[in-house]
Amino acid sequence: MKKEMFYTIILSPIVTEKSSQAIEHNKVVFKVAEDATKRQIKKAIEFLFSVKVTAVNTLNVKGKVKRFRGRIGKRSDVKKAIVSIAEGQSIDIAAGA
Repeated sequence: MKKEMFYTIILSPIVTEKSSQAIEHNKVVFKVAEDATKRQIKKAIEFLFSVKVTAVNTLNVKGKVKRFRGRIGKRSDVKKAIVSIAEGQSIDIAAGA
């Protein structure tokens, strides 16, 4: 797999109250490409952040239907990856590496 492909798989970290609590249990949440597999996500995280990944859990979040100025619209569908990291390692999302 080419290095450029890793950057298209991992789109951004998800920083919420719930994902911040998961960091205490060596888990980090990322927004990933919708066609990415668990193996691709694992390789990308290990390459980009130089950590050992023990497990990857994925989930598809369907976009909500919302109103905006009286018109009905739909938020984008998102695929999330919850990545478990080996004990003693960490990813600092605020610093980027």
